[in-house]
Amino acid sequence: MHVLIDGHNLIGKLPDISLSDRDDETKLLRRIQQYRARTGRRVTVFFDSGMVYKPGSRRKVGGITIRYAPHGVTADTLIINQLRRERNPKEVLVVTSDRAIQRAARLARVEVVSSSAFAQTLSDIQSPPDSTEPEPTLSPDEIENWLSIFGEADE
Repeated sequence: MHVLIDGHNLIGKLPDISLSDRDDETKLLRRIQQYRARTGRRVTVFFDSGMVYKPGSRRKVGGITIRYAPHGVTADTLIINQLRRERNPKEVLVVTSDRAIQRAARLARVEVVSSSAFAQTLSDIQSPPDSTEPEPTLSPDEIENWLSIFGEADE
C-alpha cells in the first residue's frame, strides 16, 4: 500500500507537534518513520514550500519520499496530481482533512483517512519513552541524507 500524507495538515492534528515549531516537519517525519517501520508501507509526505527548503524538491529518507511543492504550487495540488497518476487506486491511502483532496481521492476511488484518525494511529504505535524496544539506528548514508535536508542542529 502507498500512503500519501498531507504533511502540514497532519501536523495540525498532532497534540505534541505544532506548525509553529521550527522543526515540526522533522518531528513528523520521525513519527512517520516509526509507522513505516511497523507497517512496511510505502509512504510519501507532501509539504508546501518553505523558506528553509529547496522549492520543488523530492528526497527519499529512511524509505519515506518527501516532496516539497515549488513556489506558487500547493502540496494539495501535488497530492491531487499524484492521485491521478496512481495505477492501482485500491493500493493507495490518502491522509488528509482537506476536503478538496478528499473529494479528488474519492473520485479516483482511493481510500481516505482523516488527519485526526491517522494522528491517533501514529499515537497508538509510538513507542513509550520507557520501552525496552531498541532505538532505531541510522546508517551513515541515512544520517547524511537527513542532515542534507534539515541541516545540522544548533547546539
